[in-house]
Amino acid sequence: MNDVNITKYDEILLRLSHYFITHENYTPIVVNGVNDEIWLANDKAPYRIIRISTHYVHNNDQFDFELFKIKNIMKQIKKKTLSFKMNTLNIMLNVGDDVVLKDDKNINSLYIDSVKSIKKKKLLVETFPSIKDNLMEDIKGVDLIIKSTDDISKKNEKENKFYDEVFKPKTEIITNLLIAINIVVFIVMLIVSKGTLDNQTFFLFGANYNEAVKDGEVYRLLTSVFLHAGLIHLLVNMYSLKIIGGQIETYVGKWRYLLIFLLSGIFGSLLSCIFSNNLSVGASGAIFGLLGSFVYFGYHYRVFFHSVLKTQVIPIIIANLLIGFMIPGIDNASHIGGLIGGYLVTKMVGLKGKTKVSDQVNGLILCILYLGILIYFLFFR
Repeated sequence: MNDVNITKYDEILLRLSHYFITHENYTPIVVNGVNDEIWLANDKAPYRIIRISTHYVHNNDQFDFELFKIKNIMKQIKKKTLSFKMNTLNIMLNVGDDVVLKDDKNINSLYIDSVKSIKKKKLLVETFPSIKDNLMEDIKGVDLIIKSTDDISKKNEKENKFYDEVFKPKTEIITNLLIAINIVVFIVMLIVSKGTLDNQTFFLFGANYNEAVKDGEVYRLLTSVFLHAGLIHLLVNMYSLKIIGGQIETYVGKWRYLLIFLLSGIFGSLLSCIFSNNLSVGASGAIFGLLGSFVYFGYHYRVFFHSVLKTQVIPIIIANLLIGFMIPGIDNASHIGGLIGGYLVTKMVGLKGKTKVSDQVNGLILCILYLGILIYFLFFR
């Protein structure tokens, strides 16, 4: 079996792709219209894109054309992944003697002509120190093909299980509970007020009001989230909560979701107090927080959600904010406060398998700063 021959270019390609996929968490990406090359992506790596090419580049003009193709493909990937900057490592395995490799903006090019030369490439070794010890140099021929294929298959199987767990339908316990609480509170309000939902009733049940909050009734920042000014107001918010909240609960998990909802509501109420002297009720600030959470989640899973973010979520946010500015009586400050809060809280609680601890710490710091700014403007100015 070991007598099976593979070209030296295929051997280098196998060893490099195996290393980057299994040790550096790169994922193969499909690029239409290219041959004899593979493209790998990792949003968290120093080089977000690695391109490994085996086709022969015989002169400098052809190399310039290679760079031109890479730039065009990078533009497509940037558009699909909602990225502004993208460092690319261009590894070439079959280059003519007269070709002079040069770096371009955000593109570093390397020529590798043997497995041994991989360890001599300073850029590679400094960027990926573990590459020296993970090139499977003791495995040759067909065993190399089998080992590479098997390891990559196991890695892909593990990732597929992770994505299945994230996206599989789950019972929306927290969402249904929140909806039930809002409905029960609304019914109790109707009974106590004998059908007269006036400001006195709202204030009694804990509506948000800046003077009362400043006097120490800070519980209103949260209780107001579960009050609604009428049946239409309740139905619209509960429908939005069912649609948006159900997805966020599925994607981020129940307790993360509950924390995002509650803290977003509080952030929205705080900003509302700063800009409004009127009574304020409703779950819309918290629901906007869920939209902010979806933006954070969707960006980290933008391979799946890039079109949804661009064509649905972001336009919905913008449209609703514009409507809030144009129509009197809509508490847009609560919407904006909740939206920002939802994004930051999601960064703080993190996404399983996606968010680093350092990102969560940064999210916690930003949440504290955001809370501090809101408290300062409400209580000390």
